[in-house]
Amino acid sequence: MAEVQWFPGHMKKAERMMQDSLKLVDVVCEVADARIPASSRNPDLDGIIAGRKPRLLILNRADQADPNVTALWRAYYKENGVPFLECDALSGRGVKQLPAALRALREKNGPMRAMVVGVPNVGKSTFINRVSGRKTAAVSDRPGVTRGKQWIAVDEKLELLDTPGILWPRFDDPAVGERLAFTGAVKDEVLDTEELAAKLLVTLRESYPKALAERYKIEPDPAAQGWELLEACARKRGFLMAGGAVNTERMAAVLLDEFRGGKLGRISLERPDRPV
Repeated sequence: MAEVQWFPGHMKKAERMMQDSLKLVDVVCEVADARIPASSRNPDLDGIIAGRKPRLLILNRADQADPNVTALWRAYYKENGVPFLECDALSGRGVKQLPAALRALREKNGPMRAMVVGVPNVGKSTFINRVSGRKTAAVSDRPGVTRGKQWIAVDEKLELLDTPGILWPRFDDPAVGERLAFTGAVKDEVLDTEELAAKLLVTLRESYPKALAERYKIEPDPAAQGWELLEACARKRGFLMAGGAVNTERMAAVLLDEFRGGKLGRISLERPDRPV
């Protein structure tokens, strides 16, 4: 698969805005996708924050991740002294623990401001809306919806700064770009979705063959190419065109949508012993 690269001009502007906003906040909340905890963390944030503010890692979509793999990440973060919070912004599970988790990172009491950062489409706005208890941040399943910064008051003691999701200019490891594309952090419009779906099918066959078999009623042949698995899924779904040709483009869209929506079950794509 061709390398996934995507860095629109507005992301550089967002980086500068984030740097300027650091002086306005007490802590930073970094939202990541619990299914890809390593790949969904922007390495450039280390340079931007650079120890200037305490940082809390928020593993969102934990309810879609493999609980056994999440347990490994939990142990990994504790061993390495990384403050973290597991939650699912959609259902609200774990979200109420945020104020206490943030207070634990501060030496002083009183009102607190936190900047919420993360790559596109990890659920930052949904998380903020859930924390604040009202719909204040724009929500979409497409990356790049939040373009400017906005302050959201949670209560008299906590205020959140929503920021645009930003990627970094180049993925040194192609697997990182693929995982971000699988989960929707990169716009489908700049990708070959059939190639991406074929790659996802191979990835799922290696780690979650039962999920493929149950969802798409296929036997994931260990020797099959990704495009062959995509065709097999399309046939089972009845995605045929005039003349009997298989509509793999439609199947690719369905597969990516169902994976991102958690319809294949609880799946994690990386572990701490081999994070990328």
